[in-house]
Amino acid sequence: MSGQGAGEEPGEGAGPAIPPAAWFEDFVPGGGWSTGGYTFSESEVIDFAFRFDPQPFHIDAEAARASIWGGLIVSGFHTLSVAFRLVYQSGPLNPNNIGGKGIDEIRWHRAVRPGDTIRVAVEVLSATESRRQPDRGTVVLRYAVANQHGESVMTADFLHVVARRPL
Repeated sequence: MSGQGAGEEPGEGAGPAIPPAAWFEDFVPGGGWSTGGYTFSESEVIDFAFRFDPQPFHIDAEAARASIWGGLIVSGFHTLSVAFRLVYQSGPLNPNNIGGKGIDEIRWHRAVRPGDTIRVAVEVLSATESRRQPDRGTVVLRYAVANQHGESVMTADFLHVVARRPL
């Protein structure tokens, strides 16, 4: 693992930075932040895939070399999980994230390989107050995941339920 943690600047082209330990009211559309990085090791890539996505190009180096991928690649579900971890641990959602309502528009753009480091640029797309539960709202965050070369590897829109600031 390498350097998980909060980035100092919002994602490129993003609006104002979202503060650490943010409440629903702090998530302003156009705002954002960036995370620290995470480097995938070959052993963890294989371990995750054996448990959750046992396709040959994730678990067998020889089979992966013979595949269209030309070598082992990280499961997209592993990339998704690590991206969420990076976002959650970077601060703004922690501790006021109540849960999730779903993930929209998930796309894997490029293979992630053992040894690659990913980072996430987060942008607030919308923030909608709950009509039935006034103590919370739904924040839609676009996760733009890039590798160490700045190449897009995944995008997804996460629907987070976030607590409102107490009165």
